[in-house]
Amino acid sequence: MALQKEDFTLGVEEEFQIIKPDSRALRSHAEAILPEAQAAVGDQVTQELYLSMIEIGTPVCQSLADVRKELRRLRGEVITAADKDGCQIAAAGTHPFSHWNKQRLTPKERYTDMADDYQQLTREQLIFGCHVHVGIPNREVAIQVMNRVRPWLASMLALTTNSPFWLGADTGYASYRTEIWGRWPMSGNPHVFASRAEYDSLIEELVAVGGITDASKIYWDVRPSMHYETLEFRVTDVCLTIDEAVMVAGLARGLARTCALEAERYVAINHVRPEILRAAKWQAARFGLTGDLMDLQEKRLVPARVLIEKLLAYIRPALEEYNEWETVAQLVRKVMDTGTGAERQRAVYEKTNSYESVVDFIVTETAK
Repeated sequence: MALQKEDFTLGVEEEFQIIKPDSRALRSHAEAILPEAQAAVGDQVTQELYLSMIEIGTPVCQSLADVRKELRRLRGEVITAADKDGCQIAAAGTHPFSHWNKQRLTPKERYTDMADDYQQLTREQLIFGCHVHVGIPNREVAIQVMNRVRPWLASMLALTTNSPFWLGADTGYASYRTEIWGRWPMSGNPHVFASRAEYDSLIEELVAVGGITDASKIYWDVRPSMHYETLEFRVTDVCLTIDEAVMVAGLARGLARTCALEAERYVAINHVRPEILRAAKWQAARFGLTGDLMDLQEKRLVPARVLIEKLLAYIRPALEEYNEWETVAQLVRKVMDTGTGAERQRAVYEKTNSYESVVDFIVTETAK
């Protein structure tokens, strides 16, 4: 049965940094902030791997206007709760200078098990992402959509790069979070699957051989959710502003809807080799929008703006179906004109020569 546009709901999860205002360093205060935040928004705010992290998740949304409203509410309540505890909230893929070895692990079985299993990989996971869930209430269609969105994920990453600094140094990357995350054994792009049954068989085999404990340990850039009838886009850094988070949600749903319609019409899948997909993602993480990106249809490098406009053109019919074309196109072009989060962070550092000033800038942008 063909899915209707109303089936493609939205949900956004964002991971934030907890900041100590005087030093601008990370502060392990989630346990103090969480009760106050949860009194306001319930379980839409949760703990994360480290006590210097906190996560929000919107309820199911039907429109980008709903997404914006919920992100404004949730960010606002977490910022208010943090302020009452003498802390601040910052949205960036990495902290400019705080060290992972100074952070306290959240005392929760899931995280202590991760630390036991993955050791140094877990200890260095001081990174912050944005995950967009797009509702697809048909598991077979979700797999076909996942197959088709793969060539466009690097473009989404390029637009949202927001982690240039690590341990008090400029990494040279626009998204160094991507490089840290890419160390995990089940990270990266998924391969093409013929069916949901083939995907389920892979999960069963990975569990059987001890590669993972369950499907939640599949950390691909896009994956079927283990808990919801959604396809989860996980490729992007957490966004500085609400505008950019709304943009990511719009791009994700536009892609999902476009690819679902292609699957219905049996449009052939673009079978890009995994090595090429990995190279395209690296290029996006390294340069963001400041260098050329890989056009995986034309098999050549093109200016970033050219490829991003090609992405917009590809999903425009779907965005128009939701009456969200103007919103998404304007937000995307604003980022192309004013710079990604990584570019804007670097501009502050170049002006001030101060990582503390960069943190101040991130805190201010997070509240916008």
